[in-house]
Amino acid sequence: MSLSVRIRKNLGNFTLDVEFEAGDHVTGLLGASGCGKSMTLRCIAGVLTPDEGHIVLNGVTLFDSKRRINLPPQQRQVGLLFQSYALFPNMTVEQNLTAGLCREKDRSRKKEAVGEMLRRFYLTGLEKHRPAQLSGGQQQRVALARILLSRPKLLLLDEPFSALDGYLRWELELELSERLREFGGPVLLVSHSRDEVSRLCSHVCVISEGHAEPCIAVRQLFEAPPTRAAALLSGCKNYSLAAKAGQTKVEAKDWGTVLECGRPVPDDVRYLGARSHYFYLAGEAGENRMECVVTRLIDNVFSTVVMVRPADGEIMESGDRRQPRIRLELSKEEAASLREGQRLFVGIAPRDILLFMS
Repeated sequence: MSLSVRIRKNLGNFTLDVEFEAGDHVTGLLGASGCGKSMTLRCIAGVLTPDEGHIVLNGVTLFDSKRRINLPPQQRQVGLLFQSYALFPNMTVEQNLTAGLCREKDRSRKKEAVGEMLRRFYLTGLEKHRPAQLSGGQQQRVALARILLSRPKLLLLDEPFSALDGYLRWELELELSERLREFGGPVLLVSHSRDEVSRLCSHVCVISEGHAEPCIAVRQLFEAPPTRAAALLSGCKNYSLAAKAGQTKVEAKDWGTVLECGRPVPDDVRYLGARSHYFYLAGEAGENRMECVVTRLIDNVFSTVVMVRPADGEIMESGDRRQPRIRLELSKEEAASLREGQRLFVGIAPRDILLFMS
């Protein structure tokens, strides 16, 4: 099973222009709020109509602007789980589930299928409850069960945990991961949380300001993100303008230093990045070590964030007139002796330097 999407939709001050392919697994659409993730799902489901492009699911064309094909939502065999779950408020759980079987005419088969879903989703005993009488987790299970009763070929999940508190979110994530493994077809999961994507998805498509990057393995997003936008969404917080300074060396312009990368540096490198937990405190000067000044200590629950500025760093060339800062994340023990204003050496291993051409 496969999904191929190449669509464009102009909304005046915003243009959605995405192209990606997803296979028989869970693919995350990862991006900041307002980047076009949910709009992409609605175009695939047929709720919105793109201006141009095509959408093909398992060899069946759902939309093609050139061929003037635009199947209505009920013919696409696509299940869309909205953030609000979109349950019918005046219907019971049983009636909501039965609504997912609109194409089934046999009453006995309907009853049997609904009963099976009630058992699978731990909803037995709630058959006569209305949505207002259910918890957020129970509402989500009803909505997902109703979608699966319609036997979709593709499952679309639009930030399914956005309205839930932390503990309930974790419980439902565990439940949902089991259901997704049972589904067996392509799944697109919209999220702005890298943690959700890392736990639930095998592949990810980064969407930034309406544009999609090619799908990559989730592991690659965290180990070797292909672009600065992807690295930002994966949680990388330290960046500098960069330029090639040798076969395996790169100049970190904002940090006022040259770093060894341990691999060939592309001629067109524009940025470098480094994750907070990859920096370490070094006792003295040396390769890939910068003298810095501690500017702030931020106490987290299980770690300490240490903000430093390079002692020799220049004003940033990127238009930001503030002094460049580097964020370190250390254990509480490592940071216990640090003080604001203290000068120290900070190091980074060559393998932990990320290079970006865009």
